[in-house]
Amino acid sequence: MSNKMWGGRFETGPDAIMEEINVSIGFDQRLYAQDIAGSKAHASMLAAKGIIDKADAEKIAAGLDTILSEIEGGQFTFQRALEDIHMNVESRLAQLIGASAGRLHTARSRNDQVATDFRLYVRDTLDTLDAQIRDLQKALTEKALHYSGTVMPGFTHLQTAQPVTFGHHLMAYVEMLGRDRGRLRDARARLNECPLGAAALAGTSFPIDRFATATALGFDRPTANSLDSVSDRDFVLETLAAASICAMHLSRFAEEIVIWTSPLVGLIKLSDRFTTGSSIMPQKRNPDAAELVRAKIGRIAGAFNGLLMVMKGLALAYAKDMQEDKEGAFDAFSTLSLMIAATAGMVRDMVPNEKKMKEAAGQGYSTATDLADWLVRVLGLPFREAHHVTGRIVGLASDREIPLHKLKLEEMQGVEPRITKEVFGVLSVSKSVASRVSYGGTAPKNVRAQAKRWLKQLAKEG
Repeated sequence: MSNKMWGGRFETGPDAIMEEINVSIGFDQRLYAQDIAGSKAHASMLAAKGIIDKADAEKIAAGLDTILSEIEGGQFTFQRALEDIHMNVESRLAQLIGASAGRLHTARSRNDQVATDFRLYVRDTLDTLDAQIRDLQKALTEKALHYSGTVMPGFTHLQTAQPVTFGHHLMAYVEMLGRDRGRLRDARARLNECPLGAAALAGTSFPIDRFATATALGFDRPTANSLDSVSDRDFVLETLAAASICAMHLSRFAEEIVIWTSPLVGLIKLSDRFTTGSSIMPQKRNPDAAELVRAKIGRIAGAFNGLLMVMKGLALAYAKDMQEDKEGAFDAFSTLSLMIAATAGMVRDMVPNEKKMKEAAGQGYSTATDLADWLVRVLGLPFREAHHVTGRIVGLASDREIPLHKLKLEEMQGVEPRITKEVFGVLSVSKSVASRVSYGGTAPKNVRAQAKRWLKQLAKEG
């Protein structure tokens, strides 16, 4: 038996394998709210333009509200034979209100319908992700403000470079996440055009009002080209690209948490809430939440690349290949949401070992640059010469296996006679970070100012 929703030309039903590869209700049912909202807006517009009777439009709206309640109440039966969310809703609508349901699909196609539904879904997802990232920024900023003066080692090449503060380090991620939110907001602004009314690919001969449906659904405007309207999935790709970058930032932070919590490093501690144990080694405390955050970017970047491969060879307009746009995207968005929530939880949970951080900050001759700067600032040496002098002094300290500030003044003067005892004032890690007062630098007063600025901004957005 052919599909009663579209099978007028067909005499028999699809093969079981055809049904298996074609059906999408198993995953696109999550578009139910968006599908019903789009249908209500479409029916209202059709009635306003006199294309269908107002009585039919009222029946359609009431029936769709009933279906929404049934789905949300867990009383709706999704049927695989009806393929997708659109046909499942329309079939149930016919059961509820009879022949009037058949007027709903006037002047539209599943092509523009699914494009509209998916844009609505991605738009809702973007709003949720933005709120989540904002919460993570708040958690990071509050922690940064509290530890604005806590000294820790800063790294390049994962080698001790210069002392920074823990607050400054955390604020770096606040900036990254701010750019992530900007990319997601840009994606939202570009997707906020309504494809409904583009029909299958060429538009419609009915005198519809696409601006009315766009407004009703919260879009800025209708899409301007019917071919583009039904064949575009740029909005999904752009969102997945932005999501991948955000996930990459979270993965980098998770890697640092894994390193910091290692007993060999021991810069921070996570509680039982965000760690797990071993089935055989009772002493273990594993940072599994961080490790999983670190790993999950693969699913998000994979979804982006997967859809890119689907779209790369499609001639205009719609092709069934585009049904593959949803499963990966749904999973990617859910995965990113979970990553953000887990990261925010770890940030609020983590406690730094301030003593160990300060000790580590002084290792590896991290104040060598401060010595070079002092030679330039006080003795007037060209920086390249100061760099060379400092390197020789570091070599002396390294040979004796002592920190810079433990060298005797006479030993330093053996390299550069004009060095005075005042040099010891720049060789401590605390004075090093306090001196980094350039805009964006790690000085505690800078960190406090930036944190307060961000908290004020985040509060305004909330």
